[in-house]
This record gives sequence, structure tokens and C-alpha cells, in this order.
Amino acid sequence: MAAAAAAEEDGDGDGCCLRPFSCEQGLLSRPDGSAAFVQGETSVLAGLYGPGEVKGSRELPDQAALEVLLRPKVGLPGVAERSREQLIRRTCEAVLLGALHPRTAVTLVLQVLSDAGSLLSCCLNAACLGLLDAGLPLASLFCGVTCALRPDGRLLLDPTARQEQEARAVLTFAIDSADSRVLAATAKGSCSAEELQQCLAAAQRAAAAIFRFYRDSLRRKYSKW
Repeated sequence: MAAAAAAEEDGDGDGCCLRPFSCEQGLLSRPDGSAAFVQGETSVLAGLYGPGEVKGSRELPDQAALEVLLRPKVGLPGVAERSREQLIRRTCEAVLLGALHPRTAVTLVLQVLSDAGSLLSCCLNAACLGLLDAGLPLASLFCGVTCALRPDGRLLLDPTARQEQEARAVLTFAIDSADSRVLAATAKGSCSAEELQQCLAAAQRAAAAIFRFYRDSLRRKYSKW
């Protein structure tokens, strides 16, 4: 991988941290942009096609039509993949300056290579780097952060698959780089309003580390030219 980052403390005193992550852009030749993102043992490959010709009734007169396709490691996409596709699409639409490319189509294909927990946040991170590699105009960057609440109330960042299974609640936030605004969120399980705010605050702090990794990764990529 072109760049890697060690896990960082989230600063809340609970010992929560991000797993090591790495990325590589421009892996694929056919898409207009591509990126692989790895978080711990979870990895996702993103391919970005467009802006290009719109087929059928998908054409939008004032902006680009965005389609997101999430392919599992094995088998066909199911309900879980469709739900994640919608959240990723909403997140991308919130930052993509689609009005600059009206009557065109943009397709984002995400291939799950391995799922060892925090899959949705890994997909979001791969999607952002794929958009960047394609050179599409963005209002800001975004990243995904997953939090898990253990039965004892302890907060875990970037949980593994086993930690997600044992958790009382699992929350994933899509956060933008401009002002740490939440672009989209999803939750499974139950938590109090106070716990929700604690998870959000931890996710926003973790997002700052991911955005630093984005910048360092891009700096290293373009410094080779």
C-alpha cells in the first residue's frame, strides 16, 4: 500500500482507538478513478466511472446522476448491501458538485475484499478516495467512523466483527471535513441520547485523524510526479 497510519487514541480516556489503516489509489485501469482502503483486516476496493453518458430515464437536467453499487465478497447483494448503498449515495451526493456536470452519470462500484468489522465506514473511506482519484469536484471530503457500545457501556472505535456482534449498539457516522458535520448516520441496537452524543464526539475526533491520513496519502502520491 502507498501509505499507512498507526492506530491513534481518540482522546476520550476510554482507550478507544482506530485500527491501522492504509490506502492505494489508481489501482485499476478501466475506471476513471479507483482506490483500495484497508482498516485492520477489513478492505474495500472502489471504482469510479464518469461523468459519462446517461442511459434511459436516469438523466437529471441540473446535476449528475449518481449510482452506488456495493458488491459483497461472495454471493449476490442483499438487503444489507442495498441499505449501505443508499447511505453511501446520500453521503456522496452531499459533497459532490454534481451541478457542474448536468445530464451525466457517475457510477461508484464498491467491492468488498474482506469484512472483519466496521465495513460501512471502510466503504465510505474507499468511496471518498475513489472520488478524489477520479478528480471529481467536491465541496469537502468525508470519511466514515464506526462506534460500538459494549454491554458495560464502554465505547469502542472501529470495532472488529466480533466486537460488533457482542456490542449493545453499533453506530456509523459519515462526517465531512469542512466542519465535522454529520452527513449521514445509521445505528443498530439501542443507546441513550447521552451515549449517542458520546459516540458522535468520539467519531468526530477520529475523523480528524482520518482526514490527516487522506492529506498525507495524497501528498505522498503527488510528490512522486
